Formats: sequence, C-alpha cells, structure tokens
Amino acid sequence: MGGVRTALYNYLYAKQKGGDFILRIEDTDSNRFVPGAEEYIIESLRWCGICPDEGVDETGRVVDTPSERHPHAPYRQSMRRGIYRSYAEQLVASGNAYYAFDTPEALDQERAAAEAQGRTFIYNHLTRGRLRNSLTLPPEEVARLLEERSDWTIRFRMPEGRIVEMDDLIRGHIEVDSSTLDDKVLWKRADELPTYHLANIVDDHLMEITEVIRGEEWLPSLPLHYLLYEAFGWEESRPRFAHLPLLLKPVGNGKLSKRDGDKLGFPVFPLRWTSPTGEVSRGYREDGYFPEAFVNLLAMLGWNPGTEQELFSLKELVEAFSLDKVGKSGSKFNPDKAKWFNREYLRMKSDTELTTLFLPILKEKGLEPAPSYVEGVVGLIKERATFVQDFWTIASYLFVAPTEFVPKDVDKFYKPDIYAMALEALEASDADTLEAYVRDHGMPMGKVMNCLRLALSGAASGLGISDILHFIGKAEGLRRLRYLKEKLG
Repeated sequence: MGGVRTALYNYLYAKQKGGDFILRIEDTDSNRFVPGAEEYIIESLRWCGICPDEGVDETGRVVDTPSERHPHAPYRQSMRRGIYRSYAEQLVASGNAYYAFDTPEALDQERAAAEAQGRTFIYNHLTRGRLRNSLTLPPEEVARLLEERSDWTIRFRMPEGRIVEMDDLIRGHIEVDSSTLDDKVLWKRADELPTYHLANIVDDHLMEITEVIRGEEWLPSLPLHYLLYEAFGWEESRPRFAHLPLLLKPVGNGKLSKRDGDKLGFPVFPLRWTSPTGEVSRGYREDGYFPEAFVNLLAMLGWNPGTEQELFSLKELVEAFSLDKVGKSGSKFNPDKAKWFNREYLRMKSDTELTTLFLPILKEKGLEPAPSYVEGVVGLIKERATFVQDFWTIASYLFVAPTEFVPKDVDKFYKPDIYAMALEALEASDADTLEAYVRDHGMPMGKVMNCLRLALSGAASGLGISDILHFIGKAEGLRRLRYLKEKLG
C-alpha cells in the first residue's frame, strides 16, 4: 500500500503540473531481487489507473530501447550499469569518493571492537584513516588491489563539520551536521552495480527529474544526496524532494505491516502476492475492492483536501492535490474506513454495471439467470452491500431455495399453529396483500412473517417478505413453505 500511495502522489503531482510520471525499475540490489516483482508493480499501477507517461510501453513492458516517447531508456537500472561506474570514478577523481578494500571480516572486527567499548562503529572521517582504502594506502598498492581484488567498493567521502542545508516540500527547511553521517558505499566491484544512492542521483539527473516524492524512510539519506549533487556540480538541476509520512498500523504504534493485515483480517497489498517461498498475501483487488475506492483511500492517507469532501475521482484528485496539504506525521490506516470507501463507490455504480460484475459470480455457482432478473435483485440489495460478492451472501435465496434453516430461528418461529397461519395467509393472498390479510384476520404479525421468512430465505432475518415474493413468485413461495414442513416435520 505504501508503495502504491507513493506512486499515486507522484502521479497526481506530475499531472497537476503538466509534467510526466516516469516509472523506473530500481533493481540494482541483487540481494533483494524478487522474481515477478516488476510485473507485479506494473499490473498494480495499471489496476489503479496510474499510467506512467514514460518507462512502460502500451503492452505493459518496461522500455529498454530509446524512442521519442521514451527518450531515457533503458528504464531498468540493471541495464544501465555501464553508466554508473564512470560517475563513481568521476567522484574518486575529484576527491569526493575513494576506493575501499576492507573485507567483511575486517569490518565485523571493527564493529565488535566498538561494541566492546560501548560505541557504534561508523565508517566515517573518524575511522577511515585507519582502514584499508585509497586514502591510507600507497598509490601502487591501490592500483594492485584494484586489479587483483573483486570485492572492493567506492565510498563517498563525507565532509567533516559541514552543516548541510536542505529544503523538503513537506517538512520545510532541514539542517544536518555532516560529521554525524557515514561514508556510504556508492558502487560495488563484486557485481559492478551501484547502490541506490548513486544510481538514483545519476538517473534523476540524466532523466531530467524535477521532483522526487518518496517515503520518509529516505529522509536520512537526503544530506548525502544533496552532497552528491554538489560533488557532481549539478546543484542547479537538483530536483526538489518531498518525503511522505508513514502509513501506521490501526492498533498500537508503528509502521503498517503485512503482519498487521494478517492479524486483523485486511490486505496490505494492492493485488494478491505470492512470495518466492510460496506465502500468499491477500490483495485489495481479489478481496473485491474497486480500484477507484482503493485509490481514493490511499489519497486520503496523509493528504487532506481542506474541505469536507472525501470522495474523489482520479481526475478530481489531480485537480485538488497539493503537497502543502500532506501532513508530516504518520497516518493510521483504518480497515473500516477502507470498507466505507468501497461501499460508497458500490452505491454510485449503476445497477447495470453491478449486474455485469455479479453475473460471473453466479455463473461460478452454476447459475445463469436472466440479466434483467439479476439487475432487479441488485437494485434492491446494493444499499446493504460493501462488495459485489456480498450480493450472494445477502440474497442467495432469490436464486436458489434454501435447504437448511437457522436452528435458533427454527426453535423460535416454527410452531404448528404459526405455520398453519402462515400457509393460510400465503395461499389466500399475494406479495402486495399478504400483510393486510395477516392483520385483518387477527394473526400475530411478527410470528407469522418470521415463519414465512424462515421458509423463504432459511432465516428469520433478511429482505422483506413482499420483496422476496415479488422475485420468486407466489408458487415458489408456497413450495418453499411446504418444504419447510417436510424438512422439519
């Protein structure tokens, strides 16, 4: 959900400003590569109606070859690996980065030693001078290691004592002392791939990105990114940044997670997702949510239009959206509010559209009633439903006769004398005159009607008896009433 919300806010901002929304696949971390994730992202955006202007073609595939519409291809960072090393080497040449030859074992020893002294090890201006890197080794040793070793990295040389001044479109002015920051790895010889920091800075520059809207988990990286733009001499083309607040769990404190959804019974993924280990996570689409409701829900998680309006089409969101109305604090997710959005969108849909969506559900159950009949049912019950699949739960008995009856309702309302009155009333009247007959003949209205409803629907609760009879007809109603006696004796 958080990733889709970030994409949505980028899309809304770009469309409102007359710009382009670009999809770029950031797949340079080989350790975190997940098969199928790229296709999942594209399909999720498509379902939401968030269509990239650049990066994905009409068939839904990431573009690898430049064209007039996609001038910055390829849009997979793994296919741009040849670009990044030259920029990393440029930083080394300018003194803004250096080669590091420290082995994982050596760094683990540094961490253990620091921990033993009650400190946390940070690779920075205080420690780089005693570690194995191009700042401490002779040039000839550096050249040899670069040639012979395949596990070296290029690290950014974080300046000491600099106050990095930054501006965020949501959080305002921010200042950070560079002495508190570490020398991040920018490029890795092992797989010849950059880290997020270098790849995104280079690609944002080359792709002429003007605004970057991302989650607040990237806020600690903002000083580094500002300094990278400075090191490259790209300050004038540096994009503006906005860091979105977290989505918070419904109960307690902390970031919303899949575990919260599993525990409380709601999805946290836009579409059903099967992990590489085979674990299946529920999706909003498969749970029956409309994409419009899901998008509207996400838009309101962190953004407030400043009015009482809560229901927005995607077009209306584009017109109303502004980053200055995005809050700084996290937004608690409310599963009941999510259902409310879907219920409202369901009610706004025409009976014809809802019928089209309901017919496949009926067909799966072996039923193929006339569309006109189904549309009549939908019109009667849609105010009671939250999801299209609820139509069956609410009114299955308008399509098939009940064969089982709620025991507690049987005990309460199936009495021989009451049943006899119910049978007499239905035989002597129809849907429009039934209540009048019961009343005029002095029968106990509640007991008779509940006995009838039990026979017609299988329970004493549900739709009005006259509504049921209008759909199934008097003859079917009498058949069900007689079946009740056969079943219960």
